[in-house]
Amino acid sequence: MPYLIDGHNLIPKIPGMSLQNLDDEQQLIDRLQAFCRARRQKAEVFFDQAPPGQAGSKQVGLVRVYYVNRRSSADEAIRKRLERIGREAPNWKVVSSDRQVQAEARSRRAEVVPSEAFAATLMELSDQGETAETPGSTASTPAEVEEWLRLFSKPRKS
Repeated sequence: MPYLIDGHNLIPKIPGMSLQNLDDEQQLIDRLQAFCRARRQKAEVFFDQAPPGQAGSKQVGLVRVYYVNRRSSADEAIRKRLERIGREAPNWKVVSSDRQVQAEARSRRAEVVPSEAFAATLMELSDQGETAETPGSTASTPAEVEEWLRLFSKPRKS
């Protein structure tokens, strides 16, 4: 089930993260990437207050990142996204502790996950050391690396 995430609402709920950090958004994106890889899920995260000329979106692995311009808000962008999702909204989880965002998600029958609960899930994932090297990943073992080096280190015949 994919996630819609209110980024600036989530950041202060994660121990060690703060909206005061210069790279707070990138720290969250990195954590979300690890979460999405480990859980094989997709997520869309919304950050408001994009600097002039920086509004827009980008895909980072399984995470779609939206930077909302200063004339709007992440809350409004999430509301519009839920509207576009339409009948599929019950198949989505909305991560926010903002009561208006939660009410909009519930009205569309999307599952609501409070930011505190999702932050705890991210911390559990981090504590378990789950990263890209989860079962089923494409990470190579040391023996496989040695085999590849042996195979591809042979001198070529002219």
